[in-house]
Amino acid sequence: MHVIVTGGCGFIGSNFVMHLLRSYEDVRITNLDLLTYAGNLANLEEAEAYPDRYRFVRGDIADRELVDSLLADKPDVVVNFAAESHVDRSILDSSSFVRTNILGVQVLLDACRAHDIDRFVQISTDEVYGSLGPMGAFTEEHALAPNSPYSASKAAADLLVRAYHKTHGLNVVTTRCSNNYGPYQFPEKLIPLMITNAMEEKELPVYGDGLHVRDWIYVTDHCRAIDLIMREGKPGEVYNIGGGNELPNIDIVKLILKILGKPDNLIRFVEDRPGHDRRYAMDTTKLRRELGWKPLVAFEEGMALTVRWYQENEAWWTRIKTGEYLTYYEKWYGSRVA
Repeated sequence: MHVIVTGGCGFIGSNFVMHLLRSYEDVRITNLDLLTYAGNLANLEEAEAYPDRYRFVRGDIADRELVDSLLADKPDVVVNFAAESHVDRSILDSSSFVRTNILGVQVLLDACRAHDIDRFVQISTDEVYGSLGPMGAFTEEHALAPNSPYSASKAAADLLVRAYHKTHGLNVVTTRCSNNYGPYQFPEKLIPLMITNAMEEKELPVYGDGLHVRDWIYVTDHCRAIDLIMREGKPGEVYNIGGGNELPNIDIVKLILKILGKPDNLIRFVEDRPGHDRRYAMDTTKLRRELGWKPLVAFEEGMALTVRWYQENEAWWTRIKTGEYLTYYEKWYGSRVA
């Protein structure tokens, strides 16, 4: 199987690439990534151990000529992780979100049609559903009601994917997952930011009252779900993925401080961001019933693994916080990039 993974140098994408390389000897991967601020080649140093099955191409999913040339190689499946994904950045300027998350997806879909690609997998988010009240959970039948420019761009892409299936018969599946955590997550996100700030004895900024609730899943469980859906999901369907671990943000922060043995007085409550969704929760009945998936990593276990990873890989996140990682492409990879 030849899989094109877009955005494979990001947090979830890089974990997915390594999941495929470790799990299957007959999978070949082409990783297309523009290496924007959240893309980091250091995430995939281990992939260099698979030179016959892994290739990196630096490029933009909105570049029609490049995408067309890659898909002319007739991969079996395209899995699209490539996205601008940070809500705060989308509030400041949504233009890159529209370009990558909407136009980029259209370019990929057009190329899949042109080259008769067997399957296209769109990696989406629970944020397209909007915000929940104190009870209930999102099912795949919930209406899309995004509340940030980021989630609006992802919802638009999801609708494009649906339309290409309905109009053109393209074999597509869409996954919508809850909040991920684990190794290689960019330290602007909640869990790695709190871990690394606490390790540096810095303040831990918590939005509003800290009672915004999210459902957390360890990244390897998410990758297993995507792999299963990629292979066995029904064409045209949407599958929710979640860990079943609903917790307020403040509880997450306090757990991190407890694991690290740091005091709660490092917490600093800050002004809430505009349009901040209060609660997300995912109903994963469809995925469990139809494909037999379930998460394997308990939350407490996953958090301990995550904290330990950031403790043992301080050089990785320090390079990001200082900006040094931005020169990694030229320094380490250089001319070996295809």
